[in-house]
Amino acid sequence: MKGSEILFLAEEAPEGGFEAWALGHSIYTQADTMEELKQAVRDAVRCHFAEGDLPRVIRLHLVREEVLAP
Repeated sequence: MKGSEILFLAEEAPEGGFEAWALGHSIYTQADTMEELKQAVRDAVRCHFAEGDLPRVIRLHLVREEVLAP
């Protein structure tokens, strides 16, 4: 994986805070604030990959869903 990127989808959790999932990898994390989530994602990536296999870039895509009345 060295030299590549990893993409996380992040969204606000229903009970508050934020959650993030990695696409294509079994990585999930959560935190109370966006700044804490960014650090939690970094930590989760470091735990998931060996030092020599760390992705070059971590992308965090924030998804926000809104339901609108017609």
